[in-house]
Formats: sequence, structure tokens, C-alpha cells
Amino acid sequence: MWIGELANATGTTTKTLRFYESEGLMPIPPRTSSGYRDYPSDTVQRIDFIKRGQAAGLTLAQIGEILHIRDGGNTPCAHVQSLLSGRLKELDDQIADLLILRETVGSLHSASLRAEPAACAPNQVCQYI
Repeated sequence: MWIGELANATGTTTKTLRFYESEGLMPIPPRTSSGYRDYPSDTVQRIDFIKRGQAAGLTLAQIGEILHIRDGGNTPCAHVQSLLSGRLKELDDQIADLLILRETVGSLHSASLRAEPAACAPNQVCQYI
């Protein structure tokens, strides 16, 4: 499968595929006699895995670790579980931070609704913040 065909089959671009290749996420494919990359058909599943990992918030480095383990002939399940555990913790922390921010912005907004419009002192930027 040539690079354009692979890009179409995976919903990516040829530039993205070349980047994945340069980052070691994909093995360098053999080339045809005319110099075109000739990807094996199972590369579609590999690109799909990379995209699913990104959708879960994993970094390309983390995805590369998983692929390296698999390419070494081992199952990466324990490593993936560890990464997903860490990702859940990060998400929980972000949600907690966002809830605090939501409370702060909500309080400022409520206060702004109760304040008299254009009541800022000449040396103030805005009384609401």
C-alpha cells in the first residue's frame, strides 16, 4: 500500500505518516523499485492504535513505548494499564482544578451583576476582577 493510499485508509495525511515514521512509531517500510514506500496492510491497524492512544490523551512518546514493547514480542497490557491509571489521575486533577476555577469565575460574574455599571475608579482597569 502506497503512502497516499494509507493516508486515505486511516484518515491521516502523508505528512503525518512521514512524521510517525520519523518518530519511530512506524517501521520504515520497504520501497518499490521506483522508490515508493510500500506499507504492509497491517499498518492500518497500527495507525488506528496510534490515533486511539492520542484520543485517550497519551503522548506520542507513551504510544511509542507501547509499540516498542509489542514490537519486541511482549504484550504491553500492564504498561498500558499503568499509563491509563496515570492519565485518569491527571484528568481527575484537571477536573478538580476546573471546578475551582468555575467557582471563582461564577463568583466574579455574580458580583459583577450586583455592582453598579461603570463604577470603576479612574485608576482601576475593572472592578470585577
